[in-house]
Amino acid sequence: MNILLTGSSGWLGRHLAPLLESDGHQLVGLDVAPGPHTRVIGSVDDRPLISRLMREHRIEAVIHGAALHKPDIERYSKQRFVDVNVSGTLCLLEEAVAAGIKSFVFTSTTSLMISAAIREGRGAEAAWLDETLAPLEPRNIYGATKLAAEGLCRLIHAEHKLPIIILRTSRFFPEEDDQAHLHDLSGENTKANELLNRRLTAEDAAEAHRVALARAPEIGFGTFIISAPTPFSRSDVAALKQNAADVIARYFPDAPKLYAQRGWRLPRSIDRVYDAALAERVLGFRCRTDFAALLDALRIGAPLPFAHDPAYLSPQEAVRRDR
Repeated sequence: MNILLTGSSGWLGRHLAPLLESDGHQLVGLDVAPGPHTRVIGSVDDRPLISRLMREHRIEAVIHGAALHKPDIERYSKQRFVDVNVSGTLCLLEEAVAAGIKSFVFTSTTSLMISAAIREGRGAEAAWLDETLAPLEPRNIYGATKLAAEGLCRLIHAEHKLPIIILRTSRFFPEEDDQAHLHDLSGENTKANELLNRRLTAEDAAEAHRVALARAPEIGFGTFIISAPTPFSRSDVAALKQNAADVIARYFPDAPKLYAQRGWRLPRSIDRVYDAALAERVLGFRCRTDFAALLDALRIGAPLPFAHDPAYLSPQEAVRRDR
């Protein structure tokens, strides 16, 4: 297929593009910053550009990964978030309908599920988060605009039957957490802990999009949390909030020792768990890398199964700084 891939220079794009090309697809990579998989420099809210790309390249499918993200909140206005994340998504959806697109995959985020109450860890139990969570109360402009974009996806599918899959991905960025100053764990330790409840690898994120692209025509419409499968169950939520390390040791008896050997610390408390079971049941996708895979790597001294790069700078931000 001829595929328009937005955000082709970003962290997801650099992992996803080679997968799609290995499947024999012809890619038109669109991004505001240059990159090895980017053929066109431009923004998703440029409707004449999107319309021209659809026609000239006979686009048959769209994977929409371009967006302003949470770290961009300090650099861009709310209006620019609306322009890119909402208006840009609407532009792509409407042009996809006009072009008779066969499959549309939208990269969303689990961040839009996190209210202020969940963020602040209120309550005596960890929040168990799946696709049934309602009402959704995003705490910032990033989450608000991604939720609005999801609503547009749902509306356009209802009106035009455009096959659309929404993937709410959990964390897979390589850089340091922008809240790292609030705790004393290393970046690698933090990412390792998050594989228990709120992280996946970039490779798994890319594979999820590959699967969604193929399954969209059959499924029609669906929203799926994409995250490493958690080892926990709903019956653990109170214990996870009060003493997560004990719960983890119950599931993985040698985890404390393996962590100690590396100078890491298991989380004292876990305030949320993303449940990705629906993606496995309906989409047919399960992340390959989970917390058990991490412990396997620690046991044999293998490289960590996730990327950690404190110096990573998004291509968009690199371009902005060079101006």
